[in-house]
Amino acid sequence: MRYPYYGNFSVYIEGLVEQKQSLGYPYISSGRILRMFDEYCIKHFPNEHTLTSDIAMGWASLRENEHPNGLLRRITPVRQLAKYMNSIGVDAYVIPSNIPKKQIRYVPHIFTSRELSDFFKAIDACQASPFSPGRHLIIPVFFRLLYCCGLRSSEARLLQVSDVDLEAGTVFIRESKGHKDRIIYLSDDMLHLCKVFDERIRFHFPNRMAFFPNQKGNFYNRSIVDYWFHLFWDNLAVAKTGTGNLPRVHDFRHAFSVSRLNQWVKEGKDINAYLPYLSMYLGHTNQADTDYYLHLVPEFFPVFRDKSSVISESLLPEVDYE
Repeated sequence: MRYPYYGNFSVYIEGLVEQKQSLGYPYISSGRILRMFDEYCIKHFPNEHTLTSDIAMGWASLRENEHPNGLLRRITPVRQLAKYMNSIGVDAYVIPSNIPKKQIRYVPHIFTSRELSDFFKAIDACQASPFSPGRHLIIPVFFRLLYCCGLRSSEARLLQVSDVDLEAGTVFIRESKGHKDRIIYLSDDMLHLCKVFDERIRFHFPNRMAFFPNQKGNFYNRSIVDYWFHLFWDNLAVAKTGTGNLPRVHDFRHAFSVSRLNQWVKEGKDINAYLPYLSMYLGHTNQADTDYYLHLVPEFFPVFRDKSSVISESLLPEVDYE
C-alpha cells in the first residue's frame, strides 16, 4: 500500500519508500509513520523546506504515556529519511542514534491453562454481528491460530485464501517480519477447524481473497484485533485476578513458544537440537530471539527448573555483570 504525501518533504519521502520497496521491503508500517510525520510537518512547519533539528527533535520528543519502544518505532523511519536525503545531497538533520537511550524488552504475559480455557470459551460464544456477518465465525478460529501456531497477529490477519492449503494442511506466511516467507503445518485439530470455518465463511463471502474477511471482504486492520481481544478478555473473572504485565494479543505467540519448550523438556528432548526448528517455525531471523524464551520457561513452568541441569551451558551462559 502506498500512502499519499503532501508536505514539503513529500518528494523525499516518496523516494525513500520507493527505494526500500525496490529492495524488497514492504515498508508499509514505516510508510504509515512517514505519513504521520508528513502531517506533523504540514501542521507545525508549513513553510520549512529543510529538515532541521527543530523538526526532527520535536518529532522525537517522548509523548505522554508513550513507551520508549513506541518512540523508537516512530523515529526510526524519520531517521532513515534524513539519511536518505543526505545521500542524495540534500541537507537534513539526523536524529541521534542514542534516542531513545535503550529499548526495553517487554516481559510477556504467559497465559495459564485456566486463562486460556476461559478466553476460548468466551470467544466461542461470540454472537453474530449485523455489521460484520462473519465475525462470530472468524474470532474463534483467528485466536486459536495465533496460539496453536504461534503466529504474529499481522501474519494471521493478512492471510489470503490461497495461502491456506486445506488439503496439505499448510499455511504459507508471506513477507513477514524480516521480509522472509515460510510455511507452517497445522495440527489435525486446527486443520479441521479451518476446514469447517472455510466452508461456513464461503456462504457469506464466496469470492473472498482474505482468509479472514472483514465486512467488505478485505483484510481487517490491526486495531480491530486488539479490540476483539479486550472485548472478551476484559470481561473475564481471571482477567481481574491476574498478576504481572497485562496481556496483549502478541502474548499468544509467546505462550505458544513457552508451551512448546516446556513440552519438549517433559519429553526429554535435546533442547540444543530442537531450538533451531522452533526458530524457523516462528520466522525468527536471529536465533537469539528464540533463545529469549528459555529465560521465560523457568519462571512459569516448574518442570523446566527440575530438568534445567541437563541443558547445555552454552545455551544458557553465565551473565557477566562487570
